[in-house]
Amino acid sequence: MAILVSRYNELVTARLLEGALACCAEAGIGRDEVDVVWVPGAFELPVAAAAAADTERYACLVALGAVIRGETPHFEYVAGEAVRGLGEVAIRHRLPVGLGVLTVESLEQAADRAGGTAGNKGHEAAAAAIGAADVIAQLRARHAAG
Repeated sequence: MAILVSRYNELVTARLLEGALACCAEAGIGRDEVDVVWVPGAFELPVAAAAAADTERYACLVALGAVIRGETPHFEYVAGEAVRGLGEVAIRHRLPVGLGVLTVESLEQAADRAGGTAGNKGHEAAAAAIGAADVIAQLRARHAAG
């Protein structure tokens, strides 16, 4: 699997990455089976996800980022395009993409969701991607057998 991580708001995304890697370990996925790819920001996650999907190397991807609302509409554009683009990659490539892109009002809310009081959304995104990859593998196996 590949985990794509935004460098923007790295104090938050590094904690999301810790959660995602912990989930992988809990699922029995060795660290040597996980490629971590850092990208400049959340807006760049979809193109990196598309490039990773094009390799046909991964059973699933996880995208981690933190978009924090500011005083301009920039938040809506970045968050919306990141999520739309990641969904498009998932559908086009039939590849699970765990969505760990936080869209929050403040740094405090981001910290709460990156290992704080609201859990770790990186862990949750990795669990969703791994679970969806298992479902797809089962469906493909049924199709091949029948």
